[in-house]
Amino acid sequence: NDSAYWREFEKNELTHSAAHYLMAIDSLREDLGYARVTDVAEKLEVSRGAASMFITQLKKRGWVKEDPNRFLLLSDKGEAVVNLVEHNFRIVSRFFTDFLKVEKDIAFADACKIEHLLSLETGKRLLGLMHFLEANAKLRSQMDEFLESGKSQCEDIEGCPICEGVCLVETAAS
Repeated sequence: NDSAYWREFEKNELTHSAAHYLMAIDSLREDLGYARVTDVAEKLEVSRGAASMFITQLKKRGWVKEDPNRFLLLSDKGEAVVNLVEHNFRIVSRFFTDFLKVEKDIAFADACKIEHLLSLETGKRLLGLMHFLEANAKLRSQMDEFLESGKSQCEDIEGCPICEGVCLVETAAS
């Protein structure tokens, strides 16, 4: 629980809300051909004033701009952020549902919570692991059997290199 990590989290430029504002603009432009502050507010179920203030911050960060008609556009940087977040969501939600067998609603909620925090490197590694498991039917089958067995605790807590003497499952459940 190193303080350097949670301090880095606090410095993360991309918040959960910012990610959803950017994705809302992208989605509206795709669906309607344009995006206005009013449309974003309606899509996100926030007031027009709140949307306006937040979008002003996104403009200052260089993620959003306006065309001559005052329609909202994503900058190249904003589009890159949206692509990363959307890819992370797809990777994480698929990993949770297809590989860990987490119920879809829970998997989607959890993926939504972390989609904007996952680095490109970690997303690529997770995707690589998924491809590896897909390509190795025997290993994938063993993993599925393990998950279906319901075994989540260590057989040897003291010798577990992950839990390091304190069962993480037991302490998380209490």
